[in-house]
Amino acid sequence: MATTRFKIHPFLALLIASLLYGISAGIAPIEVVKIINKGFGDTLGQIGLIILLGSMIGKFLEKTGGAFLIAEKLLKLTGQKMVSLTMSFAGFLVSIPVFADSGFIILSSLKKTLANKAGISIIAPTIALSSGLMASHAMMPPTPGPVAAAGILNADIGLIILLGLPVSLFGALCAWQFAERFAKNKKLASSNEKESKDEITVEETSENKGLGWAVLPIFIPIILIVLKSIAQLPSAPFGDSLFKEITLFIGEPFIALSIGFLFALNLPKKFKIEMWSTKGWLGDALLEAAIILLITGAGGAFGKILQQSPLTEIISGNLVFDNWGIWLPFIIAAALKSAQGSSTVAIITTASLVAPLLPALGLDASFGLALTVLAIGAGSVVVSHANDSFFWVVTQLSGMNITEGYRYHSTGSAVLGCTAMLMVFIISKVIL
Repeated sequence: MATTRFKIHPFLALLIASLLYGISAGIAPIEVVKIINKGFGDTLGQIGLIILLGSMIGKFLEKTGGAFLIAEKLLKLTGQKMVSLTMSFAGFLVSIPVFADSGFIILSSLKKTLANKAGISIIAPTIALSSGLMASHAMMPPTPGPVAAAGILNADIGLIILLGLPVSLFGALCAWQFAERFAKNKKLASSNEKESKDEITVEETSENKGLGWAVLPIFIPIILIVLKSIAQLPSAPFGDSLFKEITLFIGEPFIALSIGFLFALNLPKKFKIEMWSTKGWLGDALLEAAIILLITGAGGAFGKILQQSPLTEIISGNLVFDNWGIWLPFIIAAALKSAQGSSTVAIITTASLVAPLLPALGLDASFGLALTVLAIGAGSVVVSHANDSFFWVVTQLSGMNITEGYRYHSTGSAVLGCTAMLMVFIISKVIL
């Protein structure tokens, strides 16, 4: 209610909720303050640097045109007739290091150009792009939401990546099929679809060194983090070798993202000291990440208050949803997303709420924790509508009116989240 009705910033809303709930739960006021400080500090201590580094990598990809280049090269693989599929994959890759809103803005001009060249409506490529962006934004580390949930639940980020790849890709492909079947031949009601047919090329928009350099900052950290998770498997595939020790070190998310950022620094054709200034690329990245950090920290504080209150014992002792299993985190996240609009807030709050319930749900082992993060991520995109800033980015840049936004974008987000959750459920039946 605080964020939707009174338009209070989520950071302040979470802090106020933490204070009021802690006091109303019978915790001494001074203890409430200590718990909030500990929850805020512990959460940011675990994931703060990861979020900052991910934002910095994303900003360099955005400013050099590396993200745009990836999308254009993908088109050569899929072909001119597969515009929507191209935009889905482009959105999926770009949103791993770049925030979804920024990713849509970056790729919007390419989407319009490709749709015009193919002679199709921009609705289907728009929904495919937005769904691809949301899929990795909500379910693929090192994006802030999944990383924050992993920190709160003590889940293995490498396992989340391994399981999240098929889950998020399946959801994105289902949303692409929805766009192809129900939006491909639809025209916008407004006249805004008459976009310029001037082709936009990478050379006109970028100053990067090429595709090879553009993909390295994305994939190198992911590979290193996954290798660390493999090294830690009970079967000990790397034994006790020096290679294992090196893998465990460079696979730490902070180290892996730092290495990724070093590759990102090589993206510009010409280095300029202004890029490092407070008003340059680095400054922009840190400012964008600061908002996410504040919300994440406040969410961690709220979660710590919940864990220290009698609510956890009451719910755990009288759990009426114990047979819901992996579906419970999804339902809570979907309800929070629909109510207040922010996927990141929905992810962080849900993770804090379900953390004490995981043993009763049978999800407190390593694979269960990873699947819980993915279930929360899937729920956090159901559904994107008028209280979500991303809804307005998508509709305004595509010329959709509100009715069309609900019909195509909101429905597409529901398809994405529900099908991704279906995949989570199937995997849980196999490995849990």
